[in-house]
Amino acid sequence: MFPPVLAVDTAVGWISTLALLATPGVVAAVLWLPFLLSARFRALFRALPPAGRPAVSYVAVALGLSVPYLVGVLLTVSLVDPSGADWSNALIETALVGGLCTGFVAPVVAIVGLPRLGIDWDPTGYGPSTWAIAVAAGLWYALVAAIPLFALAIVFALPGGY
Repeated sequence: MFPPVLAVDTAVGWISTLALLATPGVVAAVLWLPFLLSARFRALFRALPPAGRPAVSYVAVALGLSVPYLVGVLLTVSLVDPSGADWSNALIETALVGGLCTGFVAPVVAIVGLPRLGIDWDPTGYGPSTWAIAVAAGLWYALVAAIPLFALAIVFALPGGY
């Protein structure tokens, strides 16, 4: 059994790690809020499970969309040599891959995939305006997520790096 102090330290460590990993998704969720002005965007989160809890669905999607960025950063830190501009290049690649995932793959999943899974969320029939709001929301999320990665990439590309 762990001594009480060690158990508290372990719990604080785990909570800190989870908070650190959740922070990008939470920040993106806050900056993504203006898209909830669109009735179609709100309809998507009302239709996603758990049904009838759009706030939970919204936060879950916002956190889920941050996963490609988090994985890219973790892979960069664990696999890429920090000397030179390697971290800078890897962070830019992470921003680009994450941007493709959130800006283009996520809207296709929402508009093509979800209805085929039985989650029919657009009352207007998935027309061009639905595609426009979904792609705009995805690209906005990608932009919000890419800004800190590009800032870090600039810092790591400077002489002396970090």
